[in-house]
Amino acid sequence: MRAIHQTPPATILLTKTINFRLAIICIAAASVGLSMAIISIAKLLLLICGLATLLVGQRARRVDKPPTAAYTPVAVLLAIFAFAISLLWTVAPQADALGSVAKYGKLLVIVLMISLIHDRREAMYALGAFVLAQFFLMASSWMLFFHLPVPWATSNMALTNNAVFSSYLDQGIMGAVLAAICWHFRSLAPGRYGRHLAVLVALVSLSNVLFVLSGRSGHVVAIALLSLAIMWELPKRYRAVVVLLPFLLALVLFFSSAKVRERLTQVRTEVQSYSTQTEPTTSSGIRLGLWRRAIQIMSQHPLAGSGVGSWSTEYNRLQREQNPAHKDITGSGNPHQEYLLWGVQLGIPGILIICGLMFSVLRDTLRMEKPYARAAQSALLALAVACLFNASLYDALIGDFFCVLIGLLLALGLSKTPNRAIAVPQNKPAT
Repeated sequence: MRAIHQTPPATILLTKTINFRLAIICIAAASVGLSMAIISIAKLLLLICGLATLLVGQRARRVDKPPTAAYTPVAVLLAIFAFAISLLWTVAPQADALGSVAKYGKLLVIVLMISLIHDRREAMYALGAFVLAQFFLMASSWMLFFHLPVPWATSNMALTNNAVFSSYLDQGIMGAVLAAICWHFRSLAPGRYGRHLAVLVALVSLSNVLFVLSGRSGHVVAIALLSLAIMWELPKRYRAVVVLLPFLLALVLFFSSAKVRERLTQVRTEVQSYSTQTEPTTSSGIRLGLWRRAIQIMSQHPLAGSGVGSWSTEYNRLQREQNPAHKDITGSGNPHQEYLLWGVQLGIPGILIICGLMFSVLRDTLRMEKPYARAAQSALLALAVACLFNASLYDALIGDFFCVLIGLLLALGLSKTPNRAIAVPQNKPAT
């Protein structure tokens, strides 16, 4: 007979060696915690690896391969097709339109991660690379906070806002997600003290977001993820309290964190002054003005939008109608709201497509085991919240971060653990 022994999660990484394909996957997972140049190189390598796999077409089929019936890859391809087909009616210059299609091409990274990762062992390698890079990013931010030398910091906000490679806005969101990932995977961390170390990293990362970084989007994402984590720890009969949790946490942080208090007070002041300013100059005021214009553009093209890459063109048109002296914004601009950006380019169907994409991810997570599902759902919630205040899929770096992470977590949760089969000789009957 043949006996099958399941490999414990803590020792999955020891079962096989790393190959070139897996090395590229790990580089891609780690790159989203580093500079934009490294991210671009990693994406190129990942794309080449994906094309090579497609062209060769002879990858061995495995019983532990992720299910092919995942909904997310279909939703990703549908979204990219919608942007591509809108090239037929876009009002944007060709360069802007093609540039926007290329920006949304990063969604293919989700499909590549799901397709190229063969099993849970490989996904755990990639997750380890992701966490280590994010830990390096978070530790570097703390070093900047304590005025220690960080020669690799390239952000122009490094000395003023403790951001290492990007803006404090992006880093705050990434730090909040790192805290959630470490918390939900704490029981799977290898080693005697792995669980305690994962919890410690989660707490230190969350503290970095709430007490060191100034990004309001990061604060809101952190509050949302913390509320979700607390809800999951509560008995089911008390989970309805999640409706109040974000407000209670915001109140506690308002009095305990100077960063949160300062930024929340600033939002209140900026929103109150928005209606009295002819040309808003504050962060909140500019956002409100952009959102108003986006809704106005959508109302003029509700069924098909004004085409991919058309935001800047349409915004400049409306601004010139009101003020002939308006100085045009560049073609890479956006209304600092992902849902409205899709609505401008693709109309009401665009908003339905991005919501359908997120729903597809959610639906795939419902098939996962608890820790994997909770981590993936936390990443999805972070994306959904971040998109309320920024173009978090359209923008570079933060968009790459979410695409790589969501693809990795789906591959991790939908994969199976490689089994180690030990053959036991059968007793043959005497003849």
